[in-house]
Amino acid sequence: MSNSSENEKIKGLPENAYTELAPGEEYKPVMSPRIAVPEVSMWSVTWGLVMAVIFSAAAAYLGLKIGQVFEAAIPIAIIAVGLSAVTKRKGALGENVIIQSIGASSGVIVAGAIFTLPALYILNLEAKFYQVFFASLLGGVLGILFLIPFRKYFVSDMHGKYPFPEATATTEVLVSGEKGGSSARLLLVAGLIGGIYDFIIATFGWWSEVFTTRVIPFGEQLADKAKMVFKLNVGAAVMGLGYIIGLKYSAIITAGSFVGWFVIIPIINYFAPGMTIPVGANATMLIGDMSAEMIFASYVRPIGIGGIAMAGIIGIIRSSGIIKKAFGLAVTETFSSKTKLNKEELRTRRDIPMSIVGGGIVLTAIVIFIFFQFGVVHNLTHALVGLAIVMVIAFLFTTVAANAIAIVGTNPVSGMTLMTLIIASIILASVGLTGTSGMVAALIIGGVVCTALSMAGGFITDLKIGYWLGTSPYKQQGWKFLGTLVSAATVGGVIIILNKTYGFTGDGALVAPQANAMAAVIEPMMSGKPAPWLLYAAGASLSLVLTMIGVPALAFSLGMFIPLQLNTPLLVGGIIAHIVATRSKNKAVNQARKERGTLIASGFIAGGALMGVISAVLKFGGINYVNAEWFESNAAEIIAIVMFAALCGYMIWESLRAKPEEE
Repeated sequence: MSNSSENEKIKGLPENAYTELAPGEEYKPVMSPRIAVPEVSMWSVTWGLVMAVIFSAAAAYLGLKIGQVFEAAIPIAIIAVGLSAVTKRKGALGENVIIQSIGASSGVIVAGAIFTLPALYILNLEAKFYQVFFASLLGGVLGILFLIPFRKYFVSDMHGKYPFPEATATTEVLVSGEKGGSSARLLLVAGLIGGIYDFIIATFGWWSEVFTTRVIPFGEQLADKAKMVFKLNVGAAVMGLGYIIGLKYSAIITAGSFVGWFVIIPIINYFAPGMTIPVGANATMLIGDMSAEMIFASYVRPIGIGGIAMAGIIGIIRSSGIIKKAFGLAVTETFSSKTKLNKEELRTRRDIPMSIVGGGIVLTAIVIFIFFQFGVVHNLTHALVGLAIVMVIAFLFTTVAANAIAIVGTNPVSGMTLMTLIIASIILASVGLTGTSGMVAALIIGGVVCTALSMAGGFITDLKIGYWLGTSPYKQQGWKFLGTLVSAATVGGVIIILNKTYGFTGDGALVAPQANAMAAVIEPMMSGKPAPWLLYAAGASLSLVLTMIGVPALAFSLGMFIPLQLNTPLLVGGIIAHIVATRSKNKAVNQARKERGTLIASGFIAGGALMGVISAVLKFGGINYVNAEWFESNAAEIIAIVMFAALCGYMIWESLRAKPEEE
């Protein structure tokens, strides 16, 4: 009975879903908190686990090949909606959220594993299956447990203050699938346009993926002599992400990129003629011989890492009240009677009890210690030190990872893990663990922390989706552990197979850029060579200055860390969002246009993500029609910018067609 009544009520997200609440105003989710809805069933759990296996394998391959792990939540949501539509399953919204939540464990576990653990193979160190599996599993479990006490703050207390771009896109997919009608049609059309557009780039290479100013002679000269180059990724999915992030945050992120590429790189290059020796930690080339991209990797990115680390510390200090409250809640619930719990809490506000969370953290810590002692370092002191590093850094940076996902939709996990590796290497070296055994220990510690932070960032997306739609958080939290277990087992096997098939070094190997970066950082640290401490310190100082003047330091530092071409389309999307939402003097018209644009952007992200998976599978099977010579030519770049302009034009035109009555 509740199924059909719920189904009739689903008209779309409430008007205040994306806006800050006025004093006394309440957000009422799509599914009523007072009605029991189908969520956990044999159907939802089985399909969630199937998605976790499939997407773990696909994401691991794609991530090791190009360094970008696609977010699995959106394509899984599309498939879940499709399955419920094909089988004519009524009131499937709650079940689809569970399928998405369990399946999305794949992307976050993959990111945690592939950014660090392949570095063991790169450094010719042996990595056994159980080491990869336990590092991924324990990190994932820790990330879930550390995030649960912060759920209410991020998803409820900060309602409307953070854009949550990926959660927005996934929620729109789930709601449109359940609601049907014109919204579902528009989402489908936008998904097809974005998906086919991105698929043509990835599989056929009819036009370039990135436009650069090198296509014109003056731009080529500017890039060679002044090391100034502008880049733009022309993908539909990235631009759609920028629309949902909005102009404010996309402008701050891109400003970080612009400072790096158009201020710092030209300044460094200005002094290049007078430099006769390589400058900086582990630099082997003269600055004059470096391209703009090399200068970015060697000098700007470490500043971004320092900025992310300091923004993290600032975030921890600012979150100290929330952290204290979370601790207080855990202690109170653990030692008080359970009568209060059932009386006051609706199902949509109920987390796993804090007593279980606290016990789970203690139990996980014990298992991590056993794993380090008997599976990694075989030394009591070193195992205890490793455990301390994991617990402290993972806990402190949990809020930073969640914050980054809430703002940008991108988790700076590789930057935070790089900082973890540096800290771990220094501490482990100080207690006598160096050389190859030190490298293995530091990388596995880094793997646990990386997976924990990746999980914390990804899981906040699931919980926000559940909050908007009216899912029971404690059910999402409980079943997330199973998704983590299955994903960790899959990833462990896939990494070993890919290492044996392709390898991560040499000709024809998988690129594994993050893992290669980790290997490059850790080898000198464990061999007594220097790290770019001054650049880290400069980034940290920049974050402090930005905080003093009220600019979000994490977003800005992320811009300095993420390559320019992935930030500029965010700005384009943000500008389109601003244009669409401000053209009319009628507030209702602007709101209708903005919401229509959000639906189109969600379609672009969903279509691009889903077709990205299909393209990766085809490439894995040896099907690839890209002509490398044409793909990198100036003509292909010119076609790319024309196609991108046409895509943006369509988005503006389609959004401006919205009428208030439709919403």
